[in-house]
Amino acid sequence: MKKILISNRGEIADRILRTSSKLGIETVLVYSEADKDLPYIKKADTAYSIGEPPVVKSYLNQEKILEIAKNENVDGIHPGYGFLSENSAFVQKVEENGITFIGPRAGVVEAMGDKIRARKTMIEAGVPVVPGSDGPVKDVDEAAIIAEEIGYPVMIKATAGGGGIGMQRCNGEEELRKAFASSQNRAKAYFGNGEMFVEKFIANARHIEVQIFGDEHGNVVHLFERDCSVQRRNQKVIEETPSPFLSSRTREKIADAAVRAAKHVHYTNAGTVEFVVDEDENFYFLEMNTRLQVEHPITEETTGIDLVEWQIQIADGGRIPMDQTEIHQNGHSMEFRLYAEDPVKFMPSPGKIEELVFPEMEGVRIDSGFESGSTVTPFYDPMIAKIVVSGENRQEVLEKAKKFFEEFKLTGIKHNGPLFKQILEEEAFINGDYTTGYLAKQRLNK
Repeated sequence: MKKILISNRGEIADRILRTSSKLGIETVLVYSEADKDLPYIKKADTAYSIGEPPVVKSYLNQEKILEIAKNENVDGIHPGYGFLSENSAFVQKVEENGITFIGPRAGVVEAMGDKIRARKTMIEAGVPVVPGSDGPVKDVDEAAIIAEEIGYPVMIKATAGGGGIGMQRCNGEEELRKAFASSQNRAKAYFGNGEMFVEKFIANARHIEVQIFGDEHGNVVHLFERDCSVQRRNQKVIEETPSPFLSSRTREKIADAAVRAAKHVHYTNAGTVEFVVDEDENFYFLEMNTRLQVEHPITEETTGIDLVEWQIQIADGGRIPMDQTEIHQNGHSMEFRLYAEDPVKFMPSPGKIEELVFPEMEGVRIDSGFESGSTVTPFYDPMIAKIVVSGENRQEVLEKAKKFFEEFKLTGIKHNGPLFKQILEEEAFINGDYTTGYLAKQRLNK
């Protein structure tokens, strides 16, 4: 592969540019008018303004992206995460145009993108799933009947999409009836699909995901787990690996289940199998993300493997470069997602960054698409940077992270840096004693 188009923005576009440069691959980048002044754009060999700021006129404009890809005669398209990365129709169009999609095949993206179909597939693969509806519910009345059968609390979820959109916890029938229509409408608006299903809510749960890779030769490996339980609005804020919660036995079992799931669907390229884990370490399949994850750097830092490089090599027909026995995890790593948002209300806070200073520290990696003077617009996810802190053990990582956020500086907009400083002082987090409800509970106690 000699030339690729990067169909994304921000830190992930910059991330893909770095590996492409290392491999000597020519790059074509697309950007919206809102992003034209961001620093990473000049790193691409060629860059095209793709349209107005709204995503439907820019980063979701499939025809425009394909037109540029064909005119530039690229070998592959890397979608990053979000936007078109899990759009099976786009993957199909890429394939039909003789261009390599740097990710799994369209059929797998489609199968795993529908949560109901994915759920049934995992049952066939012998992977445990959360109790819930066997398929989409036809209306709120059917949802209420199923919820009563499996017992409250429950989660209502959109069958398509991700990122916590179209998903809500309901503690009783009244809440369910109020939430159903709004969640359904959000799903229709974001994913063009309003189908909903119902699952049992697992109390005091951990969100654990396993990084997997598959190739066209039938090989599948895992690159260990990530604990993604620190969340707000069902979206991750801090991730770490290895999980401070899992026993070695459960760690092995959950990794084996993820590999089994990937093999069952003949998975190729990078993917993540996500699980919810209860207090007794029973785990249940949540979903499969058929793309690179935001939090992939912590896996890179503890395994020494460039996951984007693997993606490109496998998409080019190559084999997974290592056997499972050759893949080892060393040390500990955490990722802190720095957002332009109110650190208490968790609401986006776009605006111009006056000063952005990341202290230089050994074992700290910064993935960012912004710099001093950049503007965080209201059109996209407000993530400014990923601060990845690594060390020999969890205690060392906690100490480094605390020092980092004491010295870090960001002015001009609100951001969640102060939240990280608070979390790093809290006993529950220091002890690794947290669940998916941790942030909401801790903020209520403030």
